[in-house]
Amino acid sequence: MLTFIVRRLVAAIFIVLGASFIVYIMMANAGDPLAFAVEITNPVQREQVIRSVTEDLKLDLHPVPRYFAWLGDLIRGDFGISARTQQPVIDDLASRVPLTLKLVGAAFILSVLVGTAVGIVTALRQYSGFDYITTFFTFVFFSLPVFWVAVILKGVGGINFNDWLRDGAHFAPWFIAIVGIAATALAYSITGGRLRRRLPIAVGVGVLVTAVVIYISATQWMLDPGFGPVVIAIFAVAIAYGVTAVMAGTRNRKALYSAMTTAAIGVVLWFPLQRLFDQDFYNLWWTLGLGVVAVLVGAAVGYAYGGFDKGLSARTAGITALLISVVVFVDRAMQSWQEYSSNSVIRGRPIKTIGDREGRLEGSFWVITNDTFSHLILPTLALMLISVATYTRYSRASMLEVLNQDYIRTARAKGLTERTVVVRHGFRNAMIPLATVVAVDTGALLGGAVVTETVFEWNAMGRMFITGLQNLDPNPVMGFFVVIAVFAVLANLVADLMYAWLDPRIRITD
Repeated sequence: MLTFIVRRLVAAIFIVLGASFIVYIMMANAGDPLAFAVEITNPVQREQVIRSVTEDLKLDLHPVPRYFAWLGDLIRGDFGISARTQQPVIDDLASRVPLTLKLVGAAFILSVLVGTAVGIVTALRQYSGFDYITTFFTFVFFSLPVFWVAVILKGVGGINFNDWLRDGAHFAPWFIAIVGIAATALAYSITGGRLRRRLPIAVGVGVLVTAVVIYISATQWMLDPGFGPVVIAIFAVAIAYGVTAVMAGTRNRKALYSAMTTAAIGVVLWFPLQRLFDQDFYNLWWTLGLGVVAVLVGAAVGYAYGGFDKGLSARTAGITALLISVVVFVDRAMQSWQEYSSNSVIRGRPIKTIGDREGRLEGSFWVITNDTFSHLILPTLALMLISVATYTRYSRASMLEVLNQDYIRTARAKGLTERTVVVRHGFRNAMIPLATVVAVDTGALLGGAVVTETVFEWNAMGRMFITGLQNLDPNPVMGFFVVIAVFAVLANLVADLMYAWLDPRIRITD
């Protein structure tokens, strides 16, 4: 394994070196990085700037030796100086890389989870109404350019939605009716079985969704959202049951009891946690620490119940605890939504379309958290919609191919439950081709972030890259390229390791 990793890293280094050489030579021949000096009216100052930039960028050298000089500085950790700002590029990267990773990371995680889940469901419900609708929208989103999606979201999801909140956050009757009909049709297309089983479930889901939308509109819930202990308890039970159904099957009583006990603990702890959340010292590290504690408590509950597979019960309860912790965190953040949106800086327009944060905003950890989420929503959606379409199509195709294999028919013939056939035999093998897509999509997301950051005016790596190109400034462009190349190499290495983990037939030997 170690030999394989080293071999791949060495090959990746040579690939990055070759690509960086090509990009550097292209930048060197793209234009004069001293062109901006013409704008300096003071001749003495202009001469000083020209001399300083020429020395810093080594413009008196031929592009080839200049590249090797830049490479030598890079090996020592020096990304060079920006010709336009005369500031170290590494300082720009230190402040911009976390912003890009925050945006791309959120879009990547949500895209993989949502796209894979939808793709698996459409494969299991092939040729259903849900399958046809999903196929239509995935092809639509897959064909849309990122900048167009970002602009539409900026107008509809940002400006219009803020206006709707300001006008009272009431749903029109026609909108409520459409949502109810859509929920009924969706539930009918997803539910399996005969008509007499599918129809009551679909109608029940439609009525329930309609009632919830009417309640949200009548109480103006969107202006001051929150779940409360009753809804938290419903979520906790649903999560416990759902995780058990996927991980172990509801017939595994030890796993089910472990998950339900973990859910009960989470609901009980919701009350004392509210006091802890309101403390001035509460911050992100407390959030991460509580998440780790929740997973450990869930795993301990699973082991305590025992059974023939303690590990399975522990994993089921641990995942249940993690998901319930996320719900509790979201609930507390929503409780501060009104405080955030009514702030004099926000002025009742909480969904932000410009920038990555509101620099003038002051408040508690939860107010700042809401500010972070409000700036992330639209750019994350812009990147996520196209990636979700990709993952949905690939996961659906891969799952359909696996379900038609002989070993799946053999598993069903042996009398295994459908959950065991799909989850244990089908899902894991269907994820093998998707590992390659994940690696490739990482680079696509980073590339799409360049456009998205420009549309939403994020001062992150994408803006640095565009500014560097416009100013013919080589060092910021090369700094962007190096960071992207490193992440691409790591993504492909992780994909190779995932292959070995997902498919036991693949052996990575020394």
